[in-house]
Amino acid sequence: MPIKVLIIIPCFNEEKSIVSLLSELLTINFSNKYWIEIAVVNDGSQDKTVEVVSQFNVIILDLPVNIGIGGAVQTGFKYAFENDFEIAIQVDGDGQHPPLEILKMLKAYEENPSNIIIGSRFIVKQGFQSSTLRRIGIFYLHFLNKIFTQKNIYDSTSGFRLFDKKAIALAARYYPDEYPEPESLVIFAKAGFSISEIPVMMKPRQAGQSSIRYFSQVYYIIKVTIAMFFSYIRKVN
Repeated sequence: MPIKVLIIIPCFNEEKSIVSLLSELLTINFSNKYWIEIAVVNDGSQDKTVEVVSQFNVIILDLPVNIGIGGAVQTGFKYAFENDFEIAIQVDGDGQHPPLEILKMLKAYEENPSNIIIGSRFIVKQGFQSSTLRRIGIFYLHFLNKIFTQKNIYDSTSGFRLFDKKAIALAARYYPDEYPEPESLVIFAKAGFSISEIPVMMKPRQAGQSSIRYFSQVYYIIKVTIAMFFSYIRKVN
């Protein structure tokens, strides 16, 4: 039987980018060994995100209020767990992750299975590399993650990630709210999960603005450091 794969796309006010993302996703010729479903998690958008997504043959998980990126992604994991998906792939709704790169993720999983595979823009340094200030922050998180996880994870903030069934089960039960990408890596490492990175190409955000900008980036680094520390010392049952 084909392997069930759920592509999880968290969205908040992404009406200007989600159409092109879904259009491209639905044209990809995935291998017959995979049965692909797409779930768009609408995180209380105030624009026409739900209206435009409704034009496509995808699952819409429509949250009545905005609960943040962590809660939105976990909603996708809960759906994947409850519907017995074997793989879940997180893809940002802002168009930064070219859909064709998903094929690289699946190939990497076939050749060297890991519980979590991260699509990294910093291994071969091609494509969009983010702003200088953000790269400094991500460089810092690399060393912080090495302390907490004993792993070299170069793109800790990447929202382009593949999860196997064990990782889906844990994320459906417990997943960080505010800083999910770097903080969850601490949780997965504590659980003894294997984490690997593969090089992928990324693009600049196609529309809208990131919630982490200018001086708030320093604030983000301080808070994510605290969050990662507490995840490191917290016991997750």
